[in-house]
Amino acid sequence: MSVLFTFVTPALITALLMMPLVPVMRGCCTGKKARGRVVYNLCAFFGVAALMVLLPVGDLPVFAAIPDAGAAAAAAAGAAAGLTTGSGLAYLAAAAAAGMSAIGAGIAVASAAPAAIGATSEDPKAFGKAIIFVVLGEGVAIYGLLVAILIINKL
Repeated sequence: MSVLFTFVTPALITALLMMPLVPVMRGCCTGKKARGRVVYNLCAFFGVAALMVLLPVGDLPVFAAIPDAGAAAAAAAGAAAGLTTGSGLAYLAAAAAAGMSAIGAGIAVASAAPAAIGATSEDPKAFGKAIIFVVLGEGVAIYGLLVAILIINKL
């Protein structure tokens, strides 16, 4: 039973993480095939998310049979350091705030910057007005970083 969780489970997680890369390696396409690939990627994502939720659970009878002498020592060390589930979730929230705001800023800049370049090439006087929209998109990432810093400071 221990061999199963030592070798097979990490291999399954690795396979689920690699599944979205298979359609990418085959090439890009549109229409019905593209919808199938989106469903494929979503299934792989939720499969990995389900494994991340289920594997750390120690109360399940399957996982209770696995002897782990280091787990008690690690839990005691974490409790002594003041680490709790709440602090772990706070770190995840800080990472999500910074990461998602950076993605949003990237999307905003990806659409605003080419428009600013096009406007500047037609009329050089429009540079000042056009660059403001690019900077506004970058502001979203700065706000996300600020929220992440505030969350971490609360710990």
